[in-house]
Amino acid sequence: MSAKAASVRRAYLYKGVGETVGVVTLDGRPERLMIEWPDDDPLDAEGVHGVARVRKIEKAFSSAFVQLPGGRDLILPLRPDMPALVEGGVVEIEIKTPSRADKAGVARFVAEGQGEPRVLAQGPSIEERLRQIVKAGSPTTGEKALLAVEEAEGDALATVFSLPGGGDIAVEPTRALTAIDVDLGARDGADSKRAARLANMAAINVAARVLRLKGLAGIIIFDLVGRGHDAQALTTAARNAFAPDNPGVGIGPISKFGTLEMIVPRRAPPILDRLLTRDGDVEPRYVARRLARALEREGRADPGGRLTALCAPAVAEAFQAELDQGVAERLGRRFVVEAAPAWPVERFEVSAR
Repeated sequence: MSAKAASVRRAYLYKGVGETVGVVTLDGRPERLMIEWPDDDPLDAEGVHGVARVRKIEKAFSSAFVQLPGGRDLILPLRPDMPALVEGGVVEIEIKTPSRADKAGVARFVAEGQGEPRVLAQGPSIEERLRQIVKAGSPTTGEKALLAVEEAEGDALATVFSLPGGGDIAVEPTRALTAIDVDLGARDGADSKRAARLANMAAINVAARVLRLKGLAGIIIFDLVGRGHDAQALTTAARNAFAPDNPGVGIGPISKFGTLEMIVPRRAPPILDRLLTRDGDVEPRYVARRLARALEREGRADPGGRLTALCAPAVAEAFQAELDQGVAERLGRRFVVEAAPAWPVERFEVSAR
């Protein structure tokens, strides 16, 4: 039997109007998606290092609230081996997990603080993070990068993902955990037990990639297909598939109900916090950036043409406020963006005239 080919990761970097986006692919499929917009808070990012003020100590929860100058509150877990902190004092920290839509960011204790609160080092750029992950030269840029970005965004917004060999998984986050439902579908094979085993193994590998893409972590529960699971094989598969998320991955036993429970450390906010509103609708600012990309594409295809874009009012407003000048600098003032009041947020059209 031939050895399984090693997995290949590639990096893509797209710098558009009002956005910098990085993508990592694993064997050709999107695995990570990183998005920065110009108004992002630079102090709310993984890797920021500084001296923070201790604003409040919550002994009941073994944590403290600390704050970098100009930054928002961060949760600092307290450990027995740390020096005693006092409210109003300072501590040297590094941001471990940026804030999410509904939760504060988490800091890591580095050392006792000295001097006034200040930022010692900003977090790594998207390009630096891509290089750290892939370790294979410069990221691909240009049109290939944009195609990778749009494929990654489509996957990040999806719920159901096909499995190699048949079947699929549904990845559905809740406030408390992320549930992954494995469906055998019309998977080929007369041996149902073997088909279920192969589907579960494939589900673990696909889910690991998708969870990294979506930025989902915390408690993960697989609702496996079939009965009489090979616990050792599935646990080994999970350990290998989630190795890039270490340290901190924990894998529980398969329950009598056929579920596999895991804990995966949070290191980034869910990417859907960027692409969707809190109500679960498509974010108008994100669609405005897709519109800017479409204008650039059409402008390159028709260098002398006048361009007209139609979109929902909220998208037109976001485009005008954040992207209009940048697109004009790239294309010249040869486009108009008009609001179509009855259109849903996700719809837009660009045409040349």
